[in-house]
Amino acid sequence: MDERVRTIDESSSFTDRPVRSAGSGRSPRSLGSWLGQHVVFVLTVLIPTLVAIVYYSLVAPDVYTSESRFLVRSSQQPMQTGLFTELLSGSSLSRSADDTYSVRDFILSRDAVRQLDETLAIRKAYSDKHVAWLERFPGLEWGDSFETFYRYYGKHVSVDYDPVSSISVLTVRAFSAADAQKINQGLLEMSERLVNSLNDRSRHDLMHFAENEVKIAAAKARDASLALLEFRSKQSVFEPDKQATIQLEGVAKLQEDLVATEAGLAQLRKLSPANPQIVGLESRAETLRSAIATEASKVTNGSSSLSAHASGFERLALESEFADKQLGIALASLETARSEAVRKQLYLERLVQPNLPDKAMEPRRVRSVFTVLLGGFIAWGVASLVLASVREHTQ
Repeated sequence: MDERVRTIDESSSFTDRPVRSAGSGRSPRSLGSWLGQHVVFVLTVLIPTLVAIVYYSLVAPDVYTSESRFLVRSSQQPMQTGLFTELLSGSSLSRSADDTYSVRDFILSRDAVRQLDETLAIRKAYSDKHVAWLERFPGLEWGDSFETFYRYYGKHVSVDYDPVSSISVLTVRAFSAADAQKINQGLLEMSERLVNSLNDRSRHDLMHFAENEVKIAAAKARDASLALLEFRSKQSVFEPDKQATIQLEGVAKLQEDLVATEAGLAQLRKLSPANPQIVGLESRAETLRSAIATEASKVTNGSSSLSAHASGFERLALESEFADKQLGIALASLETARSEAVRKQLYLERLVQPNLPDKAMEPRRVRSVFTVLLGGFIAWGVASLVLASVREHTQ
């Protein structure tokens, strides 16, 4: 009897030990075995999600975004653009679009980074030690060189251009609202200075060439006028053609007097050969012939005649007239250049001023965690299919 009781007690105690082991000793081993069986799920879903929760809850800094909107246009370009406007002033629109891209490239350039760092110390702002190591500069980058910071800058500043409305949106991301607004404001001010510089350069190029042409034409006109004046002074000739006309008119009158004198002389000789007036008329006729010869020689004969000076005078007069016309054309071109400079004047108009954000828009913590979780599930599904396929091929 005692042996049976002892046997029952021993069997019951033997049975009890496994039960206690299952209740306490097997749960860590069961968790470990589960983890071992689902290592792919743990690596692709569980661990990344836990890391994302910790990072976005405790580590990731607030990122503030400041936006501004601006428009680069010329004085000939209307504010509202459309198909009809493009057909009427397509060249103006294309030029303004080119200038908008120039402003965009400048904002994203190394020169802009240097100027911002000199005036606002943006490298110090982005390297604040209170910001998480992964987010602040240099973060995961090697070294803190200027080129490294330039790449970092490109991740926090962007310019989006809408070719339909010609409006550009400047977006600046920073770790404080004040820094984001100051950087945005600084970029707009530098862009305005760039546009003014483009205006000055364009106006200088247009006006410089036109002004040089005016100076050259004015010098030619002055030289031609002085040459003509010197010719008149030396040769005592003002205008040979007019002077010759006047001279020939005098010769014609003398010839008329001579004809009348000769007619009267012939009549006296016929009617009264002994008339004492015949001697006077003969003397008058001879004087008229001499005067006619003298006056005619002033027009046609000799190197000092008006006809001899006419060719030189006409050449100088033609040069002076041509120089005056060139000067007039140059002055007209100068006025056209001035009008063109005004017409091509560029303006950077701020449609929306840089805002001071009162709330951090990034990171989107909940959405980021769910994104990591969804990506983990996708990676887990793909990895499970790949492993199942491998097992099937190995079996």
